[in-house]
Amino acid sequence: MAAVTGGALCWALLRFKEAGQFDARMWEAFEYRGVQLRILTGMVDTVKAFVLAVVLSLLLGFLFAAGRLSTHGLLRRPAGALVEFFRAVPVIITVFALYATDLLRTAVTAAADFLRENLGSPGEWAATNFASPTLWALVVGIALYNGAAQAEILRAGVGAVPKGQFEAGYALGMRKTQVMTAVVVPQAVRTMLPSIISQMVVTLKDTSLGFFIMYEELLYAGKLLAQNTATPHGYPYLPVLCVVGSLYIVTCLLLSYAARRLTALEWRGLDGRGLPRVSSKMPTGSR
Repeated sequence: MAAVTGGALCWALLRFKEAGQFDARMWEAFEYRGVQLRILTGMVDTVKAFVLAVVLSLLLGFLFAAGRLSTHGLLRRPAGALVEFFRAVPVIITVFALYATDLLRTAVTAAADFLRENLGSPGEWAATNFASPTLWALVVGIALYNGAAQAEILRAGVGAVPKGQFEAGYALGMRKTQVMTAVVVPQAVRTMLPSIISQMVVTLKDTSLGFFIMYEELLYAGKLLAQNTATPHGYPYLPVLCVVGSLYIVTCLLLSYAARRLTALEWRGLDGRGLPRVSSKMPTGSR
C-alpha cells in the first residue's frame, strides 16, 4: 500500500513539474498587494465564520446535552432524536438546505434592517459585516452538526464524573439543577476539554464548506486567485494550494496547542485523582 501511495505521489509531482507549477515565476503573484489582501480577507472571513460557529455550537451542545441527560422523556427523546439526526446528515447537505431557505434570508434581512434603524453607525457596521445569508447558512449548518457532537462529548464527561459527586451535592441539600451546574458540569468540562477543543478544530475545517455556497472564505479566495492570476506557465494552482493549505494547517496547530496548554493549566496543582494537591510540608511555626 505504501508503494502504491508513493508511486501515485511521485506521478502527481512529475505532472505538476511538467505543467510548470514548480516554476519560481508561479510565486510572483503573491508579491502583489491585491493578492495579499485577497488572502487576508479570506482568512478574516474564515475566522469570522469559525468564531460564530464555535459559540453557537457550544450553546447548542449544552442545550442538547441537558436535554439528553434530562429525566423527563418529553425533553430527553426529542433531544436525542435531534442529536442523532444532525450527526447523521452530512454537513454540506445542511448548509445547502439552509442556503436555499427563504426563511433564513428573510430573518437575516430583517435583522440587518433592525440594526441599521436602531443602532446607528454600530448597527450599520454590524449589518454590513455580519448580516449575510451566506455567512449564516454556513454558520448554522456547521454549528448544528458540531453542536450535536459537542453534546455527546459533554454527556460522556458527565458520565465520567464519580457518582459520589452527585451524592455529596444532594447531601448538602442541593437540587438536581444546582448539582449539575455547580458541581458536575464544571468537572465534566475540565475532563473533556481536550475533546471539546479538538471538535473546535473540526469546526474550523468545516468552514471550508463555504466554498460550495460561494461564501468568500479562505478556500474560495484561493480558488478566485488561482483562476484569475495568469502566468507564462498557466494558472498557479499548486502555489495557491500550498499557501491556503499552510494557513489552515497553522491555524489548526494553534488550536491544538491551545488545547494542550489549557489541559496543562487545568491539571497543574491537581493530583492524579483530579483533586487539589495538598502540600506535605507544615507551615513555619506550626507544632
